[in-house]
Amino acid sequence: MTQKLALITGASRGLGAALAEALAPTHHIVAVARTTGALEELDDRIKSVGGSATLAPMDITVPDAMATLCRGIHDRWGQLDLWLHTAIHAAPLSPANFVAAKDWQKSMAINATATSVLIPYVAPLLGQTGQAVFFEDPRAGEKFFGAYGATKAAQMSLANSWQIETAKTGPKVQVLTPHPMATAVRARFFPGEDRDALATPQQEATRLLPQILSAADCPSAA
Repeated sequence: MTQKLALITGASRGLGAALAEALAPTHHIVAVARTTGALEELDDRIKSVGGSATLAPMDITVPDAMATLCRGIHDRWGQLDLWLHTAIHAAPLSPANFVAAKDWQKSMAINATATSVLIPYVAPLLGQTGQAVFFEDPRAGEKFFGAYGATKAAQMSLANSWQIETAKTGPKVQVLTPHPMATAVRARFFPGEDRDALATPQQEATRLLPQILSAADCPSAA
């Protein structure tokens, strides 16, 4: 396969779907999400611009599923060029002393634990020359953002450590901060916000893509 290969976890909607469409002209997309219908709609949009995708309707919180996914990528293609991790859970806003146990557990499972499982699974596929990209949303310590802020910060801590650890050896790890977007995640946090004033996921994908691709073309420091 001569076309580059991009794995997108959390590809069914929002920034993940927008990045999948933006990358489709140059990359075969491996799209991972739990919602089969949304993945099929994404596949239709990718095909409409001449791209191709492999749909993986899987739950990233199931380690065996992620092991199967990564083994399948290895057996079929041998490697990955790019991994974009956009999957996130937005727990309801709540004072810290009222965070529901189920919301905390789900936030930890999706935002933190799944990331800790995926990094060692995906790293061998990226090798020294591939690239992983994570997306920051700094809410740690803000009022009512206890579950989301803490678990997102845990995800970013893993990403930042991996970025420093691989600076000389690869794979390249980027942490990017999108502008506020009119997504379902943000709507849960700011339901009365004027969404017309926010960027669309497509606009942010267009803005961020040059940073992603230019970094992919730059070798790690010797």
